[in-house]
Amino acid sequence: MSENLDFSGKTVLVTGGAQGIGRAIVEAFALRGARVVIADLQLPQAQALAAELSGQACQVEAVPVDLVESTVVFELVQSLEQRMGRLDILVHNAGYFPLTPFAEITPSILDRTLAVNLSALFWLTQAALPMFRRQGQGCVLATSSVTGPRVAYPGLSHYAASKAGVNGFIRNAALELAGYNVRVNGVEPGMIATPALGNLGGDQVTDNIASRVPLGRLGVASDIAGAMLFLASDLASYITGQTLVVDGGSTLPEV
Repeated sequence: MSENLDFSGKTVLVTGGAQGIGRAIVEAFALRGARVVIADLQLPQAQALAAELSGQACQVEAVPVDLVESTVVFELVQSLEQRMGRLDILVHNAGYFPLTPFAEITPSILDRTLAVNLSALFWLTQAALPMFRRQGQGCVLATSSVTGPRVAYPGLSHYAASKAGVNGFIRNAALELAGYNVRVNGVEPGMIATPALGNLGGDQVTDNIASRVPLGRLGVASDIAGAMLFLASDLASYITGQTLVVDGGSTLPEV
């Protein structure tokens, strides 16, 4: 194991870690020695993953959380602090994005999208900041998206707006928290083959998307997990306020 990618002794919190990209992130950190807490609305799936990884001598546990309420977010982090004493890496991966035509977006859809995708990132980081300050360092990572900051997709205006906000948060929080030695970065996935991709349509839709990716395939969850590992590692110790695009080149063509 590369010394730079050894997370032994580190505590990592991953929201939305039960499946898809989140699952790959949990596995990547756990298999490299980190103590990982999966915070997910889908508790049975999260518990099954925790049990599977614990069977491989990893330290993983699962806790239920609905990130819509700020008080719940603070309680999540406070509980982790009481039980584990520290938090080294915060990964906000949970996302909400029901495919909805613009004219049909309701207040409840918009509110939940912004709460889960964007507001929770504020509250998680605020809740973790006292621990980061005591420890003299911290790392915040967010799963953003190319949708919103760079490109658009029909039916995802609410999601695009939330992810554009995530990128703004990353840059500004990185500036404000740098004095505490807290780094804030993110990853912008393109089209990744996960269960969530089913929100965009059936196999014909995904096959069509894959055919237009310059590298010739959809991404896989481990592609995003690898980027997260890098940004959390000492290899990226001088990187903050940045987002890394992982999209197989999809945003490169001019037309």
